[in-house]
Amino acid sequence: MKETAGTTGLIFNEPLLWEKGKAGRTAFSIPRRDVEKRPVDDDLKGSGPDFPDLSEVDVVRHYIRLSQWNFSVDSGMYPLGSCTMKYNPKTNERQSALPGLSLAHPLLPAHLSQGVLKLMFELEKYLTEITGMDATTLQPAAGAHGELTGMLLFYAYLKSKGTPRSKILVPDTAHGTNPASASLCGYRSIPLKSNERGVISPLAVEELMDEDTAGIMVTNPNTLGLFEENIKAVADIVHAKGGLVYCDGANMNAVMGIVNMGELGVDVLHLNLHKTFSSPHGGGGPGSGPVCVRKDLEPFLPVPRVINRKGTYELSEDFPDSMGKVHAFYGNIGVMIRAYSYILSMGPDGLKKASQLAVLNAAYVKDRLKGTFHLPYDRPCMHECVFSDKLQEPHKVTTLDMVKRLMDYGFHPPTIYFPLVVPGAIMIEPTETESKEDIDLFVESMKAIAQEAKEDPELLHAAPRKTKRRRLDETAAARKPRLSG
Repeated sequence: MKETAGTTGLIFNEPLLWEKGKAGRTAFSIPRRDVEKRPVDDDLKGSGPDFPDLSEVDVVRHYIRLSQWNFSVDSGMYPLGSCTMKYNPKTNERQSALPGLSLAHPLLPAHLSQGVLKLMFELEKYLTEITGMDATTLQPAAGAHGELTGMLLFYAYLKSKGTPRSKILVPDTAHGTNPASASLCGYRSIPLKSNERGVISPLAVEELMDEDTAGIMVTNPNTLGLFEENIKAVADIVHAKGGLVYCDGANMNAVMGIVNMGELGVDVLHLNLHKTFSSPHGGGGPGSGPVCVRKDLEPFLPVPRVINRKGTYELSEDFPDSMGKVHAFYGNIGVMIRAYSYILSMGPDGLKKASQLAVLNAAYVKDRLKGTFHLPYDRPCMHECVFSDKLQEPHKVTTLDMVKRLMDYGFHPPTIYFPLVVPGAIMIEPTETESKEDIDLFVESMKAIAQEAKEDPELLHAAPRKTKRRRLDETAAARKPRLSG
């Protein structure tokens, strides 16, 4: 195989700035004093902070070299399943940096915030239209926060009907945080096993759904990358028992502009602007988790809400049935601006095409890697596909070994060991922003790694070999993080 885009040696070791500093160096020149010298107050005298003496080139090279240790979607393919690490168009960044938006402050009065409030009002309208729901709140600050808001809406609505209920159905193909969100609202999660096709069976729902069950938490497309083909029948069963349907739409990247969630019977839908709508979410955030609802649940949306009163936009708390606030202010505005820019620049046809290309790219990866890796559900996939390490087990090579080796080929690892219904899972999401050439390079790299697993398993056990840091102990890092230098 020809040389790939992996690390090849031009990664510099870099000391701390304090180790690089030399007395007398300076990065700037101060103009000659042209005012009378005056004494300085004693409180202002002293040795000052312990800053190193550095030249401009010292500082620039330091931070450029540190940046070379990082990997981002701007530097290469980032096939992180469930996360939708698509390329973020730079026009969205430029719009979010406009002074009137970037310098906005949440404590400014409404009459000085008309542009921001109008943007939020229109973004809610666009998201409502795209999803096929009736109303939207932008207040939740991230995905799991949107889940929690959805469950709080369940509780507020059912309590208003005099039937708060205590249980909720959670399929094994739903997002992994669903049970925690339900638990925080006092609901006991009832596991629901998917069928042999990797989707929810209406019969299984009918057996578990009763008058003490608040509803069901569905992820669609689910975490196997499959569309829940029985969702309308499931919704009908849940509604017949007085329950509600929550859909985790964090990743709408396969159905945006195509599927009307309202028509499928969804009552509450949460989105992730930082996934589907192309806003950065590297480094853990920030995020944005808007929640869309059908008409019956609109009165319970969190306050304040953005309203248009005779052409003037304002934040109103005049909603007596509201569940209250879920955020100190009104969400992460920078992410909203980027999403708003993305929607306007793409338009209805562009959003639909993005979904179509995301599905096409994932299907292409699935078909090209089928046979090289075990495919537990050999069915048409949506925006992502899930393999396992079953074919590599005889060589004592694991999923972890293979994705660590993938780093040597210049690719960020995909999501691994999730969903839990697939042992040794490898979850790949190429997104719509990757070209066929880059996807082909990724596929050939995966095939080369599968061949290495047969011929030289130890090579994979020791991977990665070309990165700045070798294999880390992720378990120890999670359980005993070192938070200081």
